[in-house]
Amino acid sequence: MTSLEAARELLREFPVVDGHNDLPWALRAQVRYDLDARDIATSQAAHLHTDIPRLREGGVGAQFWSVYVRSDYAGDKAVSATLEQIDCVRQLLARYPADLRPALTAADMEAARGEGRIASLMGAEGGHSIADSLATLRALYALGVRYMTLTHNDNIAWADSATDVPGVGGLSAFGREVVREMNREGMLVDLSHVAATTMRDALDATSAPVIFSHSSSRAVCDHPRNIPDDVLERLPGNGGVAMVTFVPKFVLQAAVDWTAAADENMRAHGFHHLDTTAEAMKVHRAFEETNPRPVATVPTVADHLDHMREVAGVDHIGIGGDYDGTAFTPDGLGDVSGYPNLIAELLDRGWSKPDLAKLTWQNAVRVLGAAEDVARDLKATRGPSNATIEALDG
Repeated sequence: MTSLEAARELLREFPVVDGHNDLPWALRAQVRYDLDARDIATSQAAHLHTDIPRLREGGVGAQFWSVYVRSDYAGDKAVSATLEQIDCVRQLLARYPADLRPALTAADMEAARGEGRIASLMGAEGGHSIADSLATLRALYALGVRYMTLTHNDNIAWADSATDVPGVGGLSAFGREVVREMNREGMLVDLSHVAATTMRDALDATSAPVIFSHSSSRAVCDHPRNIPDDVLERLPGNGGVAMVTFVPKFVLQAAVDWTAAADENMRAHGFHHLDTTAEAMKVHRAFEETNPRPVATVPTVADHLDHMREVAGVDHIGIGGDYDGTAFTPDGLGDVSGYPNLIAELLDRGWSKPDLAKLTWQNAVRVLGAAEDVARDLKATRGPSNATIEALDG
């Protein structure tokens, strides 16, 4: 049996829980949620990284669908756009019930695995989605959101982003209250995108395991979106999971400088640097023709996992590809069908099947279940917080 055959066999028993996929935003940007125009029951390879046939080919058993909205959205605009993203996921679940199963709990994830369906969960990407309102946070949880990334690319009033100038120095008092309220609800605290100071403050404030839904190792690739070793070292004590991402500019050091130049080129042509519409991609491709981009590979990503396993331990790592949220992908991981290639590479590096089962399935299921347990205990001892940012931060 080849390594790839062994990888596919393993994934049939312990499929991938992927921490982050931006399909809802891609559907919004490309076709304004017209699911007839992007019927993911059939191949959408010309337009998307994600469709059901390729999810099946990739051995995906659970997906956290990102209900991301841009971080320049604020207040009610951010909240309403997040609700539209949630509605998109709900439309997908209603349209494809034979393949996608709604999941709110760890038990739901296991039930989906038993049924051969893809457990579908939601994660909000950025605290701007709650508009400084703990009641809105609870409403998102009631609608099915099971993690929230504390920031996206820009700071918010109560938390610093990895890719912005420091504002409050990590988490403000209200930010720590947000973390505590997420613990009480059972919503996972996601520390991808946040500054290292915010990571440390959140780990100090939380009573539940955290996740990094799509971040890699800063020691392997020195990008602020990645996780420093001192933070990885805290995950065993916290119980959390760091889910490696595939974005080339986060995993390949040579891609960091190239990406900075490509982003500046996008802005010079009037596009947001994260724009993946057809018009924006033409600009990207023209830049790449004269400035060949460094190419990440499956071994590039595996190097991150080797390091993250060494520092945090095999019980505290996972996978979060960030498909349909990035313009470029590594060779061999071009879309959601590529996960077996990564598992095959890890098998070739001597990873055991029990360790790979933790990486692909067991760690992510465990961390959601642990958050549920913490929430059950907290709700027995305290009611919901009605604190305001004005009262706590002045």
